[in-house]
Amino acid sequence: MIYSMTGYASVTRELATAALAVELRSVNHRYLDLLFRLPEELRALEPGLRELLVAQLQRGKVECRITLTPLAQAQKPAELNAEALKQLRALSEKLRVSWPSVAGLTAAEILRWPGILAAETVSLDEMRAACHVAIELVLQEFTATRAREGEKLKALLLERVAAMEERVAVVAPRMPQVLAAFKDKLTSRLREAMAADDDERIRQEITLFANRIDVDEELSRLTAHLDEVKRVLEAGGAVGKRLDFLMQELNREANTLGSKSVDVDVTRVALDLKLLIEQMREQIQNIE
Repeated sequence: MIYSMTGYASVTRELATAALAVELRSVNHRYLDLLFRLPEELRALEPGLRELLVAQLQRGKVECRITLTPLAQAQKPAELNAEALKQLRALSEKLRVSWPSVAGLTAAEILRWPGILAAETVSLDEMRAACHVAIELVLQEFTATRAREGEKLKALLLERVAAMEERVAVVAPRMPQVLAAFKDKLTSRLREAMAADDDERIRQEITLFANRIDVDEELSRLTAHLDEVKRVLEAGGAVGKRLDFLMQELNREANTLGSKSVDVDVTRVALDLKLLIEQMREQIQNIE
């Protein structure tokens, strides 16, 4: 399969007291760049969650967002945590002794203090297990989304490859005729320019220049690179970097074809090839 680096998926699971929501979204990036957005109570789970994602993803700028939303039916009347309140009072008294000018805590500040309001909670181990299950589920949908997008990109690239092969096939049969016409034109000009009618010298100059403008090698390499693009696409996997390299090689051959051209049609083909290569390069930036 070919995978796009652009994707999105989400999953929600209900726990005893809250709804756990996991979102994955990604865009193209040269390497794998993971960003986690977690509530503070889940921050300790990040290393394990990161390992799960790294094992499945190769490239892309990926954001993993996890949220916890309390369930209304699970909420109970709030009660003060006597032990936490006792500890807070002791700390406050010590602070006033050391720093008498500091104002005491208000009732609202005390109630907002972590742990003051006793509530039913899920243990960290239970939360870890729930997060891992949610990550596995969201990864399945995320991978499927990227695979569907990847298949569309693959189809677009194969269309461009076919279009390039058509243009290369137009040039190859024309080259003997193009070279022959250019030799006749060059012969006429050389005879006019040379005072002496030295046919051997003329033949040498024409042969030398004909070798310089011969594009058989460039056409062969273009064909080989296009075959490799098709092979890589059919093989699948993390092929983005390989395809990007092949685009560089194709562009080099297309440039050489254009610079050697002595025929308007060949020049037009070289320009068409460069346009198609650029279109492919843009799509390949989204492939893992």
